[in-house]
Amino acid sequence: MKRRALFVFVLAFVFGLALAAPTAIAKDLTKHDFVTAAKATICEVSVADAKALLDKGGYIFLDVRTSKEFKMGHIPGAMHLARGLLEFKIAKAVPDKNANIIICCKSGGRGSLATCTLCKMGYKNVKNMDGGWNAWTKAGYPIE
Repeated sequence: MKRRALFVFVLAFVFGLALAAPTAIAKDLTKHDFVTAAKATICEVSVADAKALLDKGGYIFLDVRTSKEFKMGHIPGAMHLARGLLEFKIAKAVPDKNANIIICCKSGGRGSLATCTLCKMGYKNVKNMDGGWNAWTKAGYPIE
């Protein structure tokens, strides 16, 4: 009887650890951890290279900031699709998974996550603009 009780106790203990471990790990992760992990898997372009690509043409500039941020100013001709809606609306907004896309956010974090997401969704030519909108305006490039 004692062996059976010990077995049940150990089994319950291990099961409890298995349920608690993902929660404990998730609590330790920060937004910085997610951005760092995304940056390790994506391509980025400098703001100067992004400007050159804008001038060259053939690139979709996708701004993933909030609507309010976008309305306050954006890269000329940029398409707006807020980061929170990206997975739901990108297929209709950009159906060609081979399209050349430059992602822009405020400072690079949301853009990194968005770029990583689009790559996971099968988009082949997606790059994040390092430094985002802040770097664009600091460089004195045109805005709408």
